[in-house]
Amino acid sequence: MISFTTRRFATHSIKYVGVVGAGQMGTGIGIVASRVAGLNVTFIDPSGDSLKRSENFIANWCQKEIAKERLTKAESEAVINRIAFSTQIESLSKADFIIEAANEDFDLKKIIFSNIARVAPEHAILASNTSSISISKIGGTIPSRADKVIGMHFMNPVPVMQLVEVIRGLQTSD
Repeated sequence: MISFTTRRFATHSIKYVGVVGAGQMGTGIGIVASRVAGLNVTFIDPSGDSLKRSENFIANWCQKEIAKERLTKAESEAVINRIAFSTQIESLSKADFIIEAANEDFDLKKIIFSNIARVAPEHAILASNTSSISISKIGGTIPSRADKVIGMHFMNPVPVMQLVEVIRGLQTSD
């Protein structure tokens, strides 16, 4: 399984993860962050319908995992209870790690990262699930935060695939 660590970076621990985009990839990323790492996850999507589909998918996924005896009912409830849904980008104001999982459209990602940079804490790591857009180019859209921008290209289906490609941009700090 993919493992988000709760290792400390700078003076902060990763406790809260934001996922921008509640489609198939974003939903899978949120499941892994909640189930594997035990982190609190907030999904952000401008579409209430997408958020509802994501919420339903997670509930159904948990039920299937219970039936396959890979999750207990208590573990399933814990996974679900660590997940929140919002249409408001301001809900990311406490996120330590934010992963954008929107369509492969640079103009869209530019808007998303601009909005994330406006509300995210200074210590937050900002990641994109892009597979085709330069991380340096994305980081360049928010010059004051470019050192915190990375790529995290998850493989689909995220809860099953044990692989994620981590990419740094030219401006990404160690």
